[in-house]
Amino acid sequence: MPSTVAAVVPAPPGLFAPRLRAMTVGSVALISLLAFEALAVGTAMPTVARNLDGLALYGIAFGGPFATGVLAMVVSGIWCDARGPRGPMWHGVAWFVVGLLIAGTAQVMGALVVGRVVQGFGSGLLSVALYVIVGQAYPQELHRKIFAAFAAAWVVPSLVGPAVGGLIVEHLGWRWVFLAVPAVAVPAVLLIHPGLRSLGQSAATRLAAGAAGRIGWACGAAASAALLHVGGQQRGATALVLVVLAVVGLLVCAPRLLPAGFLRAARGLPTVVGLRGLASAAFVGAEVVIPLMLSRERGLSPTAAGLVLTVGALAWSVGSWVQGRIPVPASRATLPRVGLSCITAGTATVALAIRPELPVTVAVVGWAVAGLGMGLLYPSLSVLTLELSAPGEQGRNSSSLQLGDSLFAATVLALTGAVLAAGSAPGPASYAATLVVAAGLALLGVLLAGRVVVGGSVAVGGRVRPGG
Repeated sequence: MPSTVAAVVPAPPGLFAPRLRAMTVGSVALISLLAFEALAVGTAMPTVARNLDGLALYGIAFGGPFATGVLAMVVSGIWCDARGPRGPMWHGVAWFVVGLLIAGTAQVMGALVVGRVVQGFGSGLLSVALYVIVGQAYPQELHRKIFAAFAAAWVVPSLVGPAVGGLIVEHLGWRWVFLAVPAVAVPAVLLIHPGLRSLGQSAATRLAAGAAGRIGWACGAAASAALLHVGGQQRGATALVLVVLAVVGLLVCAPRLLPAGFLRAARGLPTVVGLRGLASAAFVGAEVVIPLMLSRERGLSPTAAGLVLTVGALAWSVGSWVQGRIPVPASRATLPRVGLSCITAGTATVALAIRPELPVTVAVVGWAVAGLGMGLLYPSLSVLTLELSAPGEQGRNSSSLQLGDSLFAATVLALTGAVLAAGSAPGPASYAATLVVAAGLALLGVLLAGRVVVGGSVAVGGRVRPGG
């Protein structure tokens, strides 16, 4: 009898395989720096505004970088698809570092705002370029794991960023919140550089048709996003007028930047982008209300109320870890549907904590469930975006995913601020209203989750891949 020898299938490389180790470390470090800077600056800005006598520019110091980040995401997507991710990566780091240096050495608030605007543009270039690098440098079987690492890279700074930022402000001075980051950002991108060289040039060398128009619409969306952010920090009629104008601007501009069929939740990528936006809006809309509600209605100290958010962040990290290690579900809709169901149930459970007869533990458990849902959802939608993208579309589609995320969250934050400021003081009714709306957005996502697939398949670049 002839002997048979079973073919040995080599195991797929890990994230820290020799050819990927430096790129993994560098990419995760850059994501962590972007997250830490965003969180630490929020802690430092009251001191900055006081020292530079710049309270009048406080709102634009946050809205400005958000707006330029929106524009940069679109530019980066177009650039990545035409020339590959190397240019956007290097320029993103350069703009990010230069912006930090301008802000850290500013002598007047206007100069600091300029630095923040430059920094925001760099962050937008980087965030999209990193997604395209994942699509080109990592084998498909590692996508869930690398996106789980990216999610963890955001969660860890959310736990320590505000506290570390506060310590830096108290003991070293607020300028070092900006000046210390470049010392880590430059080495991080140098780790990525060898892997970038191996990616080569994109097959396309010219900008896609309609690129100039997309950039024009991005400028309109960026201006509307800045107006929305500033309006959300106002009160009374001024806030209402600014927010309404901003929302109208976004309704006009954003659909031109998102996948065709986005507004009607067409199957495939439009629904993937929509689910990411709905989840982000639901989670952020609840997150800003929870500390206020627990402090005012249940008598928790600010520290104790903040620890509830920490539980959610840790659960997010756990969810990301779990989705990166479980077998790939039979349907690509499974993880998004489960994640959004957790967000819906968790947010609704938090709303029950308004009732004084229920223990505060209800809110803790509810927010942990919501965080777990975000951890299951976010990386899975990032993976789906790359699966649904032909090679020349990864930049545009990654840009759309992150644009939807940012614009949905900013809109809900502004509207939540308007609801909480509507009366003389926020009360149980306003807290309940915002949490119910957040749960409703997540529930809408649950109902739409099945539309990420076309029948039993995933549509890829206008074609169909079996096994969705």
